[in-house]
This record gives sequence, C-alpha cells and structure tokens, in this order.
Amino acid sequence: MTPKPAKRRPKPKPPASPPPPRTEQGIKAKLAELRREAAKEWHKRTRAAERALRPLRKRPALAVAVGFVVSLLVLGVLPFYALVRGSVYLHEHQGFPAWLALAAGALLTLGIVAGYGAWILRAVTGTHRFRVVAVWIALPVVTFYVGSALVYVSSLHVKSPAVRAYYTSLHPLLRVALATVILADRKAVITDVGRTRADYEAMKLPVNERTLHYRQRDGYVHAVDLRTSGRGAVRNALTRVYFWTMGFDTLRHVGTADHLHVSLPVR
Repeated sequence: MTPKPAKRRPKPKPPASPPPPRTEQGIKAKLAELRREAAKEWHKRTRAAERALRPLRKRPALAVAVGFVVSLLVLGVLPFYALVRGSVYLHEHQGFPAWLALAAGALLTLGIVAGYGAWILRAVTGTHRFRVVAVWIALPVVTFYVGSALVYVSSLHVKSPAVRAYYTSLHPLLRVALATVILADRKAVITDVGRTRADYEAMKLPVNERTLHYRQRDGYVHAVDLRTSGRGAVRNALTRVYFWTMGFDTLRHVGTADHLHVSLPVR
C-alpha cells in the first residue's frame, strides 16, 4: 500500500499590524468628514419632506377649512351613530332584547366618548388616563343622555299634551333616536305616537288593525309621526335619511295630514 501524503499545514497568518496612532489632525479630519456626510443626509431628508408637503401647501384655505369641519362632524356624529344604529342592529338582526341592545349600544358609546376624552387629555397634559375619563366623564354623560331620552321630551317638540303622554309607551330605541333628532333639529315636532280604534274613528279614517301605532306584543308602540309641513324639503329629506340610516322604516304621508311616519319593525 502506498502511504498517504502528509497534509500540508496552513501557513500561519502574519500578525496584524497595529493601528496607526491617532493624531489630533486625523481626528479633526474624521470629524469634518462625518459632518459633511450628516449635512448631505439632512439636506436629502429636508428636500424629501418639502416635496411631500408641497401639495398640502398648494391647497386653498377653503379646502383646509372644509376638511377640518368634516373631521369635526365625523367625530361628533360617531357616538350617536354607535348608540342608535348599534342598538337597532343588535335588536333587529342579532335578536337582543330591546333593553339589552340599548345597554350594549350605550357601552359602545361610552368607550368612544372615553377615547375622545383620553386623547384630548393626553394632548393637553401629556398623561393618558382612559379609566379615569371613562368613569368620571364618559359614564355620567352617556347615562344622563340615555336616561333623559327615555323619560323626557319637551312640550316644544310635541303637538299636544296627549301626544306627550304617550311618549314613554314608545319603544325605547325610537325614544333614543328621537332625542338625537331633537338635539340636532330644534324645530322637530312629534305629531302622533300611540293610537286606539277610537282615534281612527275620530279622524274619520278606516281602522287599520296592523298599524304599529298600537301597542305591540312587547308592550311598546313601534311608530311615531313627525311634522313635515312648514319645514322645508331639505330638512325633511335629511330627517328621513337619518332614520333610514339608523335602521328604521320611513314613509312620507302626504294629503290632508302631511307627516313622516317612522317605525321600528316588530321582530
């Protein structure tokens, strides 16, 4: 057998030469180079930021103002939308009982209001206290609003004391929706809520056994009429769009008694 050739040993690496000694002139030159590199990078970032902001600077003041107003409207409308639309959705489509659906909608609204308050507090003071804002600000505000909407309507917003007497017999989700309309439209007037067979005879109208103005199986009236005469087409259209957006049925009755009929379907 032929012997195996011996493995060659790797040549040892030469020892690394020591770094050159740092001199004052070398340090100054290195610092000057770093300053030039930093200045170039800063100039490049500044030009990129100017290019990004150039379209905003060209926007007219009117467009900026309109954008600001739209943002405020969205932030202001969102809590009411969550309260009313959220409650109606849970009641009509998820099968929640009326009071449980309203409580869930109020809880969602509480979270939104608390988030707004915590954001403002952080912007002003730099501290983030969501729980404090939720307990001491959002909870009292939402509770007062929902509670007052359920039990009270001003005489300025009803056609007669008889209509006002029927208010608490109205479905709670309709009452909260009406309170939101009244808050935005100080000229809103409720013309009719609950009815009986005698009311149809007094109005000389055929009796409608299927009307939602009667008390339904859950003990509540599911329909309300709002005044439309003397209010303008745009105002009436916006009112109808509001109720439709919130999940209610709407019907414009024209004739001897022009009014907007708003109802909550019976599950």
